[in-house]
Amino acid sequence: MTPVPDSDQKHAVANLSNLYRIFTVQESPDTTLGKIDQEISQNLVGFLGNRIVATEKDLALIEQDFSSPQIPEQPTFVSDYTEFLMDTLVAQSVHTASPGFVGHMTTALPSFMLPLSRIMTALNQNLVKIETSKAFTPMERQVLGMLHALIYNNDDTYYQTWMHNADSALGAFCSGGTLANITALWVARNKLFPACEGFRGIAREGFHKALKHYNCEGVAVLISKRGHYSFGKAADVLGIGRDSIVAIPTDSDNKIDIDQLLSTIKQLKQQGIKILSLVGIAGTTETGNVDPLDRLADIAADEGCYLHVDAAWGGPTLFSSTNKQLLKGIERADSVTIDAHKQMYVPMGAGMVLFKNPASLASIEHHAEYILRKGSKDLGSHTLEGSRPGTAMLVHSALNIIGRKGYELLIDKGIATASNFADLIEASGDFELITRPELNLLTYRYVPKRIQQALKSVDTEKRASINSELNKLTKQIQKSQRASGISFVSRTRLTPTRYSGDTITVFRVVLANPLTTPEILTEILKEQKQIAIDDELTTEILARIEQLIAT
Repeated sequence: MTPVPDSDQKHAVANLSNLYRIFTVQESPDTTLGKIDQEISQNLVGFLGNRIVATEKDLALIEQDFSSPQIPEQPTFVSDYTEFLMDTLVAQSVHTASPGFVGHMTTALPSFMLPLSRIMTALNQNLVKIETSKAFTPMERQVLGMLHALIYNNDDTYYQTWMHNADSALGAFCSGGTLANITALWVARNKLFPACEGFRGIAREGFHKALKHYNCEGVAVLISKRGHYSFGKAADVLGIGRDSIVAIPTDSDNKIDIDQLLSTIKQLKQQGIKILSLVGIAGTTETGNVDPLDRLADIAADEGCYLHVDAAWGGPTLFSSTNKQLLKGIERADSVTIDAHKQMYVPMGAGMVLFKNPASLASIEHHAEYILRKGSKDLGSHTLEGSRPGTAMLVHSALNIIGRKGYELLIDKGIATASNFADLIEASGDFELITRPELNLLTYRYVPKRIQQALKSVDTEKRASINSELNKLTKQIQKSQRASGISFVSRTRLTPTRYSGDTITVFRVVLANPLTTPEILTEILKEQKQIAIDDELTTEILARIEQLIAT
């Protein structure tokens, strides 16, 4: 299907008069797009609930709606194209704002974000340079200062000195955590191999010459095996190689194993390999756990190496007076990643990396005579991206409209909801809690009580066979629940110490949506249990498990 009107409809015609019209004349309230715009503005929750189809449609069928490579020769009327979008795109989108959508890190948006987003879009500022973002540049610098203060807590005099300093920056805005992490390691790489007598720096001469000049065999980025995949991308982009990302085993709480880390550092030093960066995680993607950041800061200080903290998820926990101690030590990091489009409830595309030292970003600055001139306050000189939108406006709006206290209430609620859900799972009898939440993520799986008891007593080989069948069971329940469209949890694979090396498939739940109630979570468990009982494939799997136990 293409967004072209039927043959019996009047076709739009490409001429300058019509083209001028789409640049100068607003859609009237009684047009299709005008009505939809009003519907979104007046009742966003209702719009999403009514317009997104609940039941899952096969991806291959959706692809058919977007299968033609041909650009339409003639224009399409706005109303006709809007109908096309509603039928094919909107209807089959994912209802990430639903309080029953608890499987991913995308959550509901405050209602004020939509009209403010329209202002941002209408202004269409380009944050690469002050000439195209005169007011947005100071605002972005203030947002970076606000988040810097949240992490590093310097006094007002410090921020008056550095926030708008033309020769420095407290951080960099980007589209998400991946680019934030790449930027942090980019800075770490350039600081590890700076210019000196006989060497113009790695940024000019490259990685091979840097290794030769500094007489080392290679570099390593040390991070727990729960580290985000973006670090592999960073290693690839920065030319240090993916093998330089050294994954350290985790302990029983899914935190980096300090003994293993120290042992690895010793081995690397013996091999002549420099530590480019030690990375701590404040809220792992899979389990939401926080590495011992204070201890990592001690090790980084002892080794004289760079410390980066990936707090894309857990960073906003710092808003909470009660729970911010979970991130103790983050203020000692050289850089910190935070994603505002996660627990700061801003639309997608708002990531940041903050630097303890305002001079850090100077190591990656780029200048050009026609743009980004040296000495200007242009933000593009120290960001990986060039042209980019003024998303900082939405973060600034959220910080002011929600406020620190508002964020504290949201963070505390999410952590409390996760803790209560963990208690509910443990009390249910037929579900097994795999990871108890530290922040607001947890994992679990459906395991009837009789099978739970058997897993404690069977031998290693039989336990592995039972877990293999349970993996199939979890996968089937998750797929069936997703297809029903009522609620959604994601799934991942873990290797908990209780099963001595068995890799198990688990449900993963993220509880950041303030509209998710205990009743909704109870219904999610009921639905999963009912699928296990009613679904033909799951009943077959359960029968095989019973047979394994009996033999």
